[in-house]
Amino acid sequence: MEVEIDLGKSVEENASEYFERSKKAKKKLHGLMQAIKETEEKAESLQFKKIEKPMPVAKRRQQWFQAFHWFKSSDGFLVIGGKDAKSNEAIVKKHLDKDDLFLHADIQGASGCVIKSDGKKVPESTLQEAARFSAVRSKAWQQGLPAVDVYAVAPEQVSKKAQSGEFLSTGAFMIYGERQWFRKTALQFAIGLLKEGETFAAMGGPPSAIKKHCIVSFEIVQGKQKPSDVAKKLLGMFEKKVPQNSVSLDEIIAVLPGGNLELGNAFNPFSQ
Repeated sequence: MEVEIDLGKSVEENASEYFERSKKAKKKLHGLMQAIKETEEKAESLQFKKIEKPMPVAKRRQQWFQAFHWFKSSDGFLVIGGKDAKSNEAIVKKHLDKDDLFLHADIQGASGCVIKSDGKKVPESTLQEAARFSAVRSKAWQQGLPAVDVYAVAPEQVSKKAQSGEFLSTGAFMIYGERQWFRKTALQFAIGLLKEGETFAAMGGPPSAIKKHCIVSFEIVQGKQKPSDVAKKLLGMFEKKVPQNSVSLDEIIAVLPGGNLELGNAFNPFSQ
């Protein structure tokens, strides 16, 4: 080991200088060792630290009727409506059973709607709600009409058999026999969140049914805004009540009526 000595200084002065250098080196070494220790402790804590993740939202299993427009009446009956000619055809051919009721607005361009009775007698309150549902799911909304006539018939009165010389396109049916009429049915609509277990579904229909079954709901009226713009507002308000991603923007848009609309009144949440 070589040691440099300043010949211009005495032995005592050289020794004193090296003593000061050694003290500084010890301080640096102590600081370095402390930094290494702190780094090791941080690395160890990160290794075992529990990373908090947001609770996943329970995924809702898609049910068959959600391929159509649908709602649950105040009395608990499922009501479905076609979204297009193909689904209108499917509703009648696959889902119109004995003791069910078929409804249709008396206007060109309307959904075929079915009250699923499950063998029970359908009460007047459900019939009225289904008529309003049928009215909204017609061109009457897009045309800005305040009301439209709606009729109801039994399954055996709905037929794909056309009169002589006529042709029935996909989604079109012949109605035979006497009809039960709901004259000047008002176009009243609401949308809300239906809670089923730990999942939520957007449901749209008559205000009386939506208010009863949904934890939060809003009236929808004819207006000047696009459904997509109103859906964005609804999504923001829904997410104040339920976890994010409980319902999607596309799901809300699919539930809203076709044509321009506006947000109306907010209804009190259903007490659960």
